[in-house]
Amino acid sequence: MREMLLAMGYDRWVLPALLLIPLAAAAIILLLPGDAERRWHSARAVALAAFTVEFLVSVGLWWSFDPATPGWQAAVHMPWIPSWGISFSVGIDGISLVLILLTTLTMPLTVLGSWTSVRTRAPAFYTLMLILTTGMLGVFMALDLFLFYIMWELMLVPMYFIIGIWGGERRIYASVKFFIYTMLGSLLMLVAILYVGFHVGNPAAPPGFGYDDLLTRLSVTPVAARWLFGAFFLAFAIKVPMFPFHTWLPDAHVEAPTAGSVVLAGIMLKMGTFGFLRFALPLFPQAALDPTIRAIVLTLAVVGILYGALVALVQPDFKKLVAYSSVSHLGFVMLGIFALTLQSVQGAILVMINHGISTGALFLLVGMLYERRHSRLIAAYGGIARVVPLFAALLTIVSLSSIGLPGTNGFVGEFLVLLGSFRTEPWFAFAATIGLILAAAYLLWAIQRILFERLDKPENAGLRDLNWRELGLLAPLIACIIWLGVYPAPVLRRTEPAAARFVHLVEHGYESAHPAPPRTPIIQPPKARGR
Repeated sequence: MREMLLAMGYDRWVLPALLLIPLAAAAIILLLPGDAERRWHSARAVALAAFTVEFLVSVGLWWSFDPATPGWQAAVHMPWIPSWGISFSVGIDGISLVLILLTTLTMPLTVLGSWTSVRTRAPAFYTLMLILTTGMLGVFMALDLFLFYIMWELMLVPMYFIIGIWGGERRIYASVKFFIYTMLGSLLMLVAILYVGFHVGNPAAPPGFGYDDLLTRLSVTPVAARWLFGAFFLAFAIKVPMFPFHTWLPDAHVEAPTAGSVVLAGIMLKMGTFGFLRFALPLFPQAALDPTIRAIVLTLAVVGILYGALVALVQPDFKKLVAYSSVSHLGFVMLGIFALTLQSVQGAILVMINHGISTGALFLLVGMLYERRHSRLIAAYGGIARVVPLFAALLTIVSLSSIGLPGTNGFVGEFLVLLGSFRTEPWFAFAATIGLILAAAYLLWAIQRILFERLDKPENAGLRDLNWRELGLLAPLIACIIWLGVYPAPVLRRTEPAAARFVHLVEHGYESAHPAPPRTPIIQPPKARGR
C-alpha cells in the first residue's frame, strides 16, 4: 500500500491538498444560489462532502507513513517571503500524523451533529468551520515558525464567530473572553518568534524561521531563553488550558454550539500540548528543564488534574462538568510531557488522542440530549435509560472510556503517563492518581443521576431515542474507543520515534547548556618503599 501511494506521488501533494480542500469548499458555499432554506441544505451537503473527501485523502497518511524513516515525511518546502527568511514548509512526524487524522475524523462528525440544530446563517457557519479546519491542520503541519503563527491565529477568528453567533445566552461574553485570553498569549508568542528569527546565525543575513534551522543554530543566553520560554509557555498554557489559565474554557464550552464544543475539546485544546511538544521544550530546553521552572509546571499540571476533577464533581450542568473534566485530563498530558520519559511522552500523546475521541463523543451526546429536552441540568433528568436505552448504553460506554476503564482507550494513555512519570517524578505521579479516583466519582455519579434514578418527570417519558444519523456519527468514535483500548500498538509504533526524538532533543539540549563539571582526578599518595 505504501509503495503504491508513493508511486502516485501522494507524499508530494497530500499536505497542501489537505489545506486547500476546506478553503475551496468554503468558497463554493459562499457562492451558493437560492433562498435561505435551499442554501441551508446545500451548505451542509457541501461541507459534509468536503470533510468526507478530506478524511479519505488523509487516511493514506496512515499507510504511507514509515516509522523507521528518520526526519519529516510528506514534506513540502516552497519559498514564500525569501527576503524575510519565511517559507511554506510543511511536514509530519508520528505526533502530527495522529493529530491530523483525529482532526479529519472529527470534522465530518461535527457536520452530522449540527445537521438539524444549525439553521440560521448556515452557509456562514459551515464556511467558518471549513476555514477553521485549514488553520488547525496547518498548526500540526507547519515547519516554519511564521507559518505556524499564521495558522495559529487563523483558528481564532472562526471560533470567535462560531461561539458569538451560534452560541447560548451568554455567547458574547464567552466569545470575547475566549478571544482576549487567546490573543494575549499569541501576541507574546509572536514577539518571541520574531526574536528567535532574528537571532539565528549571521546578524547581517535575513532572519530565519525554519524549524530545523532553529533547532541546530539557535543560541540565546540563559536569561533570554527563560523569557522566550515564558512567552511560548503562556500562549500554549492558555490553549491547553492549564490551571490557572483555564477560566475561559467552561464559558466557551457551555455557550458554544455542539459542533464548537466538539472542535474545542477534541482538537483545539491539543494545539497547546502540541506546541509544548513541538516548539517550547525542544527550542528552549535549558529553560524548560530548569529545576524551578519544571517544578512549577509539574505542580500546575497536578493542581489542574485535581482542581478540574473536584469542580466537575459539584457541577449541576452536565456540559460544564465535561468542560471541567477537560482541565483534569489535559493535566495528565502536561505531567507526561514534563516527566520526560519515553513512556510518559507516549502516554501524553495517547491521552491527547483519547481525550479528543471520548470528550468529543460526550459533547455530541450532551448536544443530542439538549435538542430533545432543551436543558443541560443533571437534575432535569432521571431514569431516562428506560425510554432511551440506546442513548443510555452509548453514554455509559463513553463515560467509562473517559474514566479510563481497562479495555477502553482512556486506560492506556493514563497508565503510560503514570508509569513513565513515576520513574522521574513519583510524588507528582502519586498525586495525579487521585485524579483518576475523582474522575470515576464525578462521571459515575452524573450518569447514575441522569440514567438510573426514578423516572419521576413526565416530560422525560416522551424522549426520542437515537436515530440512524446519530448512531452513525457516534459509531466511528465507539469503534476507536474499543480499538485503542484493546490494541493500541499501531498508534504506539507510529508515535514512538517522534516521542524518542523529543526526549533526546530536550535532554541533549539541556545537557549541552549545562555541561557536567570536570572530575578532579584522585591522586594516590606514593607507597612507602620498603627498606
